[in-house]
Amino acid sequence: MFTNEQTKILQQAGKNFLETAGKALPVSSVALLRDVLRFHEYRYYVINDPLIADAEYDRLYKMLEKAEEADPSIITPDSPTQRVSKGLIKDFPKVQHLVPMLSLDNSYNAEDLIDFDRRARELSGVEEIEYCVEPKFDGASISLIYENDLLLRGATRGDGVVGDDITTNIRQIRSVPLSAKFSQYGIQQIEIRGEVLMNKNNFKEYNDAIEEQGLPRLANPRNAAAGSLRIKDPKEVSRRNLEAFLYHVSDVTLQPGHQQPEILKTHDGTLQMLWDMGFRSPEKEKKLLKGINAVIDHCLAFEKQRDDLPYEIDGMVVKVNKLELQERMGMTTHHPRWAIAFKFKARQATSKLTAVEFQVGRTGAITPVAKIDPVTVGGVTVGSISVHNEEYIKDKDLLIGDTILIERSGDVIPQVVKSFPELRTGDEKTIEFPVTCPVCGSLLEKPEDEAVWRCNNSNNCEAQIVERIIHFASKDAMDIRGFGDAIVKKFYAMGYLKNVPDIYRLPFDKIRTMEGFGEKSITNLQAAIEASKSQPLHRLIYALGIRYIGETTAKVLANAVLHLNDFTSFSLERLQELEDVGPKVAGSVYSFFHNDQNLQLLNELENAGLQFKNLKKDLPATGNLSGKTFLFTGTLSKLKRTEAEALVEQNGGKLLSGVSSKLNYLVAGEDAGSKLEKAKKIATVQVISETEFLKLTGADTLTS
Repeated sequence: MFTNEQTKILQQAGKNFLETAGKALPVSSVALLRDVLRFHEYRYYVINDPLIADAEYDRLYKMLEKAEEADPSIITPDSPTQRVSKGLIKDFPKVQHLVPMLSLDNSYNAEDLIDFDRRARELSGVEEIEYCVEPKFDGASISLIYENDLLLRGATRGDGVVGDDITTNIRQIRSVPLSAKFSQYGIQQIEIRGEVLMNKNNFKEYNDAIEEQGLPRLANPRNAAAGSLRIKDPKEVSRRNLEAFLYHVSDVTLQPGHQQPEILKTHDGTLQMLWDMGFRSPEKEKKLLKGINAVIDHCLAFEKQRDDLPYEIDGMVVKVNKLELQERMGMTTHHPRWAIAFKFKARQATSKLTAVEFQVGRTGAITPVAKIDPVTVGGVTVGSISVHNEEYIKDKDLLIGDTILIERSGDVIPQVVKSFPELRTGDEKTIEFPVTCPVCGSLLEKPEDEAVWRCNNSNNCEAQIVERIIHFASKDAMDIRGFGDAIVKKFYAMGYLKNVPDIYRLPFDKIRTMEGFGEKSITNLQAAIEASKSQPLHRLIYALGIRYIGETTAKVLANAVLHLNDFTSFSLERLQELEDVGPKVAGSVYSFFHNDQNLQLLNELENAGLQFKNLKKDLPATGNLSGKTFLFTGTLSKLKRTEAEALVEQNGGKLLSGVSSKLNYLVAGEDAGSKLEKAKKIATVQVISETEFLKLTGADTLTS
């Protein structure tokens, strides 16, 4: 969209504007500032290669906003300030599409594609057809109309003839230009079709954020995108970081006296036109192929890559490339004859919800688990699915006995997509959420700001005690090898384990007499328990299972004290002064170290010989990485993540849990996600490869 020369000009103009921030903006400069903002929106939202930090963009935006507020007469409909709507949307009016949005005919194997090609050649009269093959995006369908170069309307698919007018929400999607120079091709009005998506990283981050607030997680990116388009608060739509792929020109009205341009004579040409004008079309993902055998090979190869993509796809779309042949082949009332979808192997399946069990976690959270008739989804047999919490059950309208649709994408945990109320027989039963703990019988409580019911009988609830012991011994905590879930539960049932400190008081003379425990396994377990006493302080902090404390935060806490019990004198304010510790984490830590039973637990563990001192605290931070902060993202090829993090600390560096201005280095492995994109926008963060990281530590010769 922008030439190298234009890029240089607009980038320099942005710098010039930033240097004059705070001064009144001349009216003559407003148009250039709008172009600068559009340019940086394109770099960030369309080609995913930002050139300035978020804060710098915000300053430029504020400059424009201030100038337009001072003189509203200079506001244009396509100004970047006009994306965000003021107030809530009252409703979504029905609108008719210029051309019906038909479905696609589906194919599921090579034979279906061969049959499609035979019909296509018969209808077109062409012996060998050139096809354009592109991903079938798994999102929410939209239709956009531009008139006189301005975005006029955005609509949902609806029933294919009439959809909902969602223009205000479409304007929140930064990869949708508010204006585009279609007039350079003699186009007066154009209707474009596409798909709105939430990429995998944004979906995960959004789900993590709402789960933190006690809200139910969304089932999948497709549902998240579709639901977002009908939200009545445009600001919330904007916060969801949606993307739009535009892949089809459905209708064109030329200006009087203009002939159809060459670029509009092939589907491939229309994708190129959209890309050149700043739309996120599948220009980079498409493939032009002659003959159906090449198409089949490409589709089968692409299916193997689907999990590597940053967004969900459920197949490939095969289209006759020449529009003249498309017109010759025509359409049915259901689908065009010139296109077909090659569907990948199903990641969804239907099953019957037969029961719901309620499990108690180590923090007392009550999690309902749906039991279903076993079914294979994405190559895995599924018999149980978490249905998260009471609100989630209500939102999905789930009853025992329902037929439900479940989905498993890649290695993602299976999720319930929806129920089918129309298939109910009347024998279904309401899922009754317990009012007392299913294990200890204590009354459950649910804070107003959370969606999770909890059992607060933490020191006497068998389920919580067992889960805490399992967590304490786990690999990332105290790493007691050979002390897995089954053994913990067995020892608890026999009375050998009643709390975490009992791990260090196990009666091995009695265990030796138990069936299934040989001398070697007992010796190994004793050695593993003894070795755990020397684990560093940060592992012990993580092992204690303090709510909201992950491995990285545990390291931050460990580095703040000389002895674990020092936290008993920390105020909430002092805790929040620590790096990456916010109010919620600080409150949890403060509560833990001001609880008498927890203090008794710590006393018993220290008496058992566990390491309560921070042995690194008195050591000067020396090494190649002294004083530098690091964060890792993506998959490393030479080291395990834990090995890489250990190298940082061994060389005097510090680890952070997120991207911020405090970060010096982001080490990006393969398939790096949103952390990489965020880091690129902060000028002080250096993005380096795993090889470059190893050179910094001086360990590159060890792994070569």
